[in-house]
Amino acid sequence: MTVTASVGSVRSITSRDLVSARDLLAADPVANCFVASRVALGGVDPWRIGGELLGYFDDSGLISMIYCGANLVPVATTQATRAAFADRLRLTGRRCSSFVGPADEVLDLWRLLEPAWGPARDVRDVQPVMAISGPPAVPEDQRVRQATPADLDLLVPACVAMFTAEVGVSPVAGGLAAAYRARIAEIVKEGRSFVWIEDDVVVFKAEVGAVAQDVCQVQGVWVDPAYRGNGHSVSGMAAVVTMARERIAPTVSLYVNSYNTAARKAYRAVGFDEHGAFATVLF
Repeated sequence: MTVTASVGSVRSITSRDLVSARDLLAADPVANCFVASRVALGGVDPWRIGGELLGYFDDSGLISMIYCGANLVPVATTQATRAAFADRLRLTGRRCSSFVGPADEVLDLWRLLEPAWGPARDVRDVQPVMAISGPPAVPEDQRVRQATPADLDLLVPACVAMFTAEVGVSPVAGGLAAAYRARIAEIVKEGRSFVWIEDDVVVFKAEVGAVAQDVCQVQGVWVDPAYRGNGHSVSGMAAVVTMARERIAPTVSLYVNSYNTAARKAYRAVGFDEHGAFATVLF
């Protein structure tokens, strides 16, 4: 199906568009880390990347993209291309559980789609994107290490607690416990989970959720409530930065809710700088 706009058209991205898609993603490796990681793993095959890539094309080629999977993520969209994408997306109906990406793009796209897809469960309109490409500015906690499969029985409940507190719903609701554990096990196997465990308590944890174009994106940062207020997030993230830069990618990024002033202060102390802002719409 092709939706025609005034100066271009929207269609599914195919293998013949792969080079153009990669070039578009490379224009901002930090902001586009998630979608670039999907493309790096599976090209543009919907079965391999867990969603469909829609592209907006004009006479010059590929202008903008949207990844349509469990998350809907815009890439380099403009006001005109968002209007065309919205026309296409209204035809298919909402299939995603969230929008996430550059704030101006997400919020404008949501403005166009809310009458058909609303209401949202939550709209987080300012989420600073932060990145670091050098060593941390503070000493790292030597107790933080890469997780192993032996840690899963402790790590998975901590991941569930973090996700539930952050997103507002449990990732294991509706019979998804086995699938969620398998996903955490996969991250551990790939060396992208970092933990400090003491006396059978996950004191600190963080995961790298996406890797592409020399950038990795950290998610799921957690300090056990009993251990908060002692600077563990600062020293723990310093350790994650060091290990991630050595073993995964030279630039480490993340995004954080604007109202989480403690986390933003901790990341700045580690040496993260702001790199624009995301927004998230949750359903």
